[in-house]
Amino acid sequence: MEIKIFPDANVVALEAAKVIADEARQAVAARSKFVLAVSGGKTPWQMLRALANETVPWAQVQIVQVDERIAPAGHLDRNLTNLRESLSHAPLRTEQIHAMPVEETDLAAAAANYVWTLGQLAGAPPVLDLVHLGLGADGHTASLVPGDPALEIVNRDVALTEIYQGRRRMTLTYPLLNRARKILWVVTGSEKAGMLNRLIRGDITIPAGKIVSATARVLADQAAWGNVTTVP
Repeated sequence: MEIKIFPDANVVALEAAKVIADEARQAVAARSKFVLAVSGGKTPWQMLRALANETVPWAQVQIVQVDERIAPAGHLDRNLTNLRESLSHAPLRTEQIHAMPVEETDLAAAAANYVWTLGQLAGAPPVLDLVHLGLGADGHTASLVPGDPALEIVNRDVALTEIYQGRRRMTLTYPLLNRARKILWVVTGSEKAGMLNRLIRGDITIPAGKIVSATARVLADQAAWGNVTTVP
């Protein structure tokens, strides 16, 4: 696990954009495409706005969602709403952003359909080039939250969660996340300090700790670094 600490969340967002742009260039050179999975959160939207100003082989980029709230189209709760707005200045075609189909009536079938979409983009089984993840103050990542049955799934790449903070979610699961070529953790805010410490220690008692760390890079601000005392 590679760890870099920056003064504040704004710098983290800018540095994360540079990392993604570099990974995109490398992936396109090696495999002629780049499949990026994006999580939600305040800093990630800054990151994506900055990414729009980087040198990226946009025509070969495909963007998928790590997780999404079950909410109507255009709702402010939707990660997709912010994702599209943040990338509005990037030269992306609409079909290059692959939304989780959370508006469907049959959500179980919708989750299965998203697995099919991922397979079309990233092979069977899907292997994503880069997965961007955040870290919750409760140790969750994606929508894999403490105590949710989705934590135990080993044979599906996309799942539905129970209600968390008022809404059910659709989320990528550990099998898919842990097949990714690279993981990029973006962690900001003092409320994350305790969990960042546990993540870096490889504490598998928190959801985030079950993400494979061998190819992971952590970009954090000084506030999140806070009381971290153990570095692998």
